[in-house]
Amino acid sequence: MKKLKLRPLHDRVVVKRMEKETTSAGGIVLPGSASEAPQAGEVLAVGKGRITDSGDIRAMDVKVGDKVYFSSYAGTTVKLEGEELLIMKEDDILAVLA
Repeated sequence: MKKLKLRPLHDRVVVKRMEKETTSAGGIVLPGSASEAPQAGEVLAVGKGRITDSGDIRAMDVKVGDKVYFSSYAGTTVKLEGEELLIMKEDDILAVLA
């Protein structure tokens, strides 16, 4: 993978959504408007960490390459070099896929 030309600040994370499911669990093909945007993705970049009240930096719990699940309305969608990415706070990430 080529180097990402985007560096998130502080406790923000850049995530690429996983591909949308085009068939249901029962094998029915879903049209584009019927399928929901996935709430899972891969972390492409992370900031340095949250700045605490005392001025220290708390390290991030996620790292580049982690597969994560995030809340439905998490983050801001941006387009970079034709790719749709999400920039979200680390708090919007619910779990890391082990």
